[in-house]
This record gives sequence, structure tokens and C-alpha cells, in this order.
Amino acid sequence: MMHLDTGKTYRLRICNVGISTSLNFRIASHKLTVVETEGSHTKQNSYENLDIHVGQCYSVLVTCNQPSADYYMVASTRFTTPVLNGIGVVHYSNSGTKVSGPLPPGPTVEIGYSLNQFRTITWNLTANAARPNPQGSFHYGMINVTETAVLEGASTAINGKQRYAVNSISYVNPDTPLKLADYFNIGGVFSMNFPRNPSGGSAFLGVFVLNTVYRGFLELVFQNDENIVQSWHIDGYTAFIVGANGGKWTSASRKEYNLLDAVARSTLQVYPQSWTAVLMELDNVGMWNLRSQIWERQYLGEQLYFKVPNPDGSFRNEADIPPNALRCGRAIGH
Repeated sequence: MMHLDTGKTYRLRICNVGISTSLNFRIASHKLTVVETEGSHTKQNSYENLDIHVGQCYSVLVTCNQPSADYYMVASTRFTTPVLNGIGVVHYSNSGTKVSGPLPPGPTVEIGYSLNQFRTITWNLTANAARPNPQGSFHYGMINVTETAVLEGASTAINGKQRYAVNSISYVNPDTPLKLADYFNIGGVFSMNFPRNPSGGSAFLGVFVLNTVYRGFLELVFQNDENIVQSWHIDGYTAFIVGANGGKWTSASRKEYNLLDAVARSTLQVYPQSWTAVLMELDNVGMWNLRSQIWERQYLGEQLYFKVPNPDGSFRNEADIPPNALRCGRAIGH
């Protein structure tokens, strides 16, 4: 039970910390005004309910402007059969009325509802917050894309066992951490030629790294030909979620991109039989993980690393390895 005072407005931070299922959050008779997601201040649109996919977080404002009573608060699973409900109660401090009646209804099971809501969550271009410049001062839509990669995550079987893969490569943990292998130039740990497009071939186990260019501007397209909602996380970066739609992504899909006020975040969903496209400036040197947020898929290979190289070895771009760093695997003795 959550105790609230009549007439006050509260900020709620709502996160989906599950490992497999999208959620829908709602409070009976109350609007949810979205103000932030993963560090980005959003346009303050109000919703009856809010879809939150695996790994995502939102800040919403809720105003206690209803008659003094108790109200259902519900988090229900999305796109599942059956629908499972987690139920709480919002209790107005001067309420003498117990919660009763049916739960507030959730949205339809149609993907279109969630996709349309997703498109309305955009950047607030006048928000300053704890930064020297307004969010809108970075005109990402005016930057030329220097490289593109299309990533297709899929369920597969390798040697008769369940695996998941990206562009037909199912990631396996190497005997030496990738960053150590890269720093000490240890060969045989990983390959740098991760394919930039789906191959359509049979999946196989491997350790492949997507090589990029420092200060480049990367277009990443996530293609989902499955019948589930996929969720992805990008370490070390936030990316502008510029587009999403059904079907196969093509170069013509760029005409649909939001090049003005797309929200910047590190976690994104890809709807069934659909694509999602992001743009990101490669200004953070390192070896970064890009992975499925759905734990089973991540554990069984649906992840990869991308390298943003330090162009001149300067400590200005990347700090040196700490003297107490653990050297394991083939890095022992270096």
C-alpha cells in the first residue's frame, strides 16, 4: 500500500527489473505524466497506462486529484497468456473507503498500441537539468552517419542445444576478458570481423567484436523476425531511438526517422516482426557489451561486444589500466 496526500503531486520511478516479460503499469482513475527515462527528460505527455519493457525505467508524475479513496495500482504482463497481475493500493491519507471493484483494464494485446505509445515518448528540447546546455542543443539529426550495422537476434539450436545468436553468431565467454586481450594484444581470443548484416546462414559459436571508428556516428538497426518483444541494452552509451516499425528494415526506412527530438536512452525494445533503429556518437573509448536484456537469451549467446578504439593511445581518451587490475586467462604474466 502506498500512502499519498490529497492534492499533492508525486514522482514515481518505475522500473522493469524482470528477466523476460514486458509490463504495463497503471493506477485506477489517475494519469501518469512521463517526465524522464534513463536520464533523458521527456515531453510531459500523460497516459492512462504505460508499457515498460525489460530493463527500462521511467519517472512519472501522479497528482492525487481524485475523490479521497483507495485505488488499485497494477503491473500486468504484456503479450502473455494468461495475463499475470501484480496488485497494490494507492491510499489517500484521508480515505475512509476501501479499494473495491474490478482492476483498471489494461491496453489491448495489439502491438500497435504499444508501438504508438513508444513513438510519443520524445525528448524535451528545452530541459536543462544538471547539464550546461539544453538537451536540444545537440542536433544529432544533422550529423552524417559514418557506419551502419544491422543486427538480427534469433533463437537457434547448435549441436542440438538451445542457443541464441546475433547475425548467426552465438557468443561464448572467452578464457580471457576481451579488454585485457585487446590491451595486451593477445591473439586468438576474439575476432574483429563481426558481420554488419545478417548472414542467413547456420548459427555457430564464436567470440566476434564489431569494430568501429572513434568519433564516428553509428547507425544500429535491430531486426526482429520473431514473434516476441525483444529488449536490448547498450553499455557505455545512450543512443537516439530514431525509428521503429513493422516488417523488414531497408534504406528507405530512414525516411521515417525522427531526426529532431528522439529520446536518448541505453535500453530499447524491438517489437515482433519489426525493427528499431538508433543513432549514436562513438565518443567513449572502450570495449562495450551490447546484449539482450532477456536473461535466458543473453546467457545463451544473444550478445556481442563493439570496440571504440583509442586513436592515439592518449590517457585523455581512456585511462590507463589500473595497477591492481586482475590479469587472468592468457593475460597472466603481462
